[in-house]
Formats: sequence, C-alpha cells, structure tokens
Amino acid sequence: MEDKRLEATARLLEVMNTLRRECPWDREQTFESLRSNTIEETYELADAITDHNLEGIKEELGDLLLHVVFYSKLGEEEGAFDFGDVANALCDKLIYRHPHVYGDIHANTPAEVMANWEALKLRKKNRKSGTLGGVPRSLPALVKAYRMGEKAAGTGFDWEHKEDVWAKVKEEIAEVESEMKSGGKSDLEAEFGDLFFALVNTARLYGVDPESALSRTNNKFMRRFNYMEEQAAAQGHALHDLTLDQMEALWRQAKSEE
Repeated sequence: MEDKRLEATARLLEVMNTLRRECPWDREQTFESLRSNTIEETYELADAITDHNLEGIKEELGDLLLHVVFYSKLGEEEGAFDFGDVANALCDKLIYRHPHVYGDIHANTPAEVMANWEALKLRKKNRKSGTLGGVPRSLPALVKAYRMGEKAAGTGFDWEHKEDVWAKVKEEIAEVESEMKSGGKSDLEAEFGDLFFALVNTARLYGVDPESALSRTNNKFMRRFNYMEEQAAAQGHALHDLTLDQMEALWRQAKSEE
C-alpha cells in the first residue's frame, strides 16, 4: 500500500514536470493566475463534502492536490522551495503542534488539543497582530467569524457554559428589533452583524459548523423552490402567477416529498 502511494506521488510530480515543459497553458501559469482557480476548487471540494459524495470528494481532492503540486513546481523554478520542502515543512509543523503525541505534553480531549495548537501557533510565529492575526483576510465572513471565535476560545475567552450563549443571542435579537423600530439602516446592519456573530458562536459551542449548516439549508431551499416551479409549470402557470397560499401549498408538498 505504501509503495503504491509513493509511486503515485512520483508519477504525479513527473506529470507536472511534463506539463510545465510541453503544455502552452501550463507553461504560462503563475502563482497569481492560479489563485482564483484554487479557491474555486476548494469550494467544489466543500460541495462534494456537503453532499457526502465520496467519488466527488476523491476527484476534487485530486484537483486540489494538482494545485499544491503546481505551486510547488513554481516555487522550485524560482529556487525557493519544491514539493519535498512543502511536505517536510508540513511534517515538522504537525510534529511541533502535537506535543501530546510526539512529546510529553498531555491532552486528553479535542478541546485541550485545540488550545495547545493555538498557543503553539502563536508562540512559533510570534505574530505582532496577536491571536487573531492568523485568520486570513479573504475568508468568507461566516467562516471568518467561526475561526475568530475558535481562536479567541483557545485563549480562554469564551462562555463558561455553552448554554449561557443564548442570553447573548436574545440580547442581539432585541437590539435588532429595537433598531428596526428606529429606522437607522447603517445601525441596523451593524446589529444584524452582531446577531450573526452571536449565532456563529452558538453553533461553534454546540459543535456545529455554521458554513456546512447554512450550505445544507441553501441546498434544501433550492430543491424545494425548484420543485415549486416545476409543479407550477406542470399546471401551466408561472410561479409568480400563483397566490401566496397556492405557493405555500406547493412548498408543503415539496417538504412532504423529501
């Protein structure tokens, strides 16, 4: 099994070398030109994971691995690093951040592992920007809020009991309602942001990935809405020609079909 994996890795690296030499498109690529494609491939992998499509996950992992190999090849050409350097640096990092496996530190729960991980990251990189400095600027807002909550919790800045977070959610809902009555749009946006942030932290405390949860709900809404349009069309109507009660009936029917 191990020989098969090593052979596959060597084959992939050789294919990359060939493409970089002989393919006009591959020869033109740079770190910058590949960036948006890498982001797209990451989201395609996320979609496959959400759908629990194992064949799709395998394919998208391959696409993402291509980008790792491609960036490594670009680094090699610039004399900065190669695939071996990338892999070895990752191994060194994993060993350093798992002292409970490779050292004499004890961590018996996932929470203790994460706390050690964040502390070691901060100590190793010595960021002037502090604990939250490692959160990528370009992360989508929902994911970014979750990661900031995780990192802050790693320092001990969190609710003592997860049930206590609901008081914060209720407080933020009340502030949204209050701002709605006052009619200030910019302040209302800020209060919605506070509410979303509180809900993201609530999901985190209850072990739910809010990005995955919202993706599932988006997909569910899309299925049901598409069903409504298809049923309306089958009856010779456009959806906007139906009354709200008729649309609600189709919505309930879509739910019952799942």
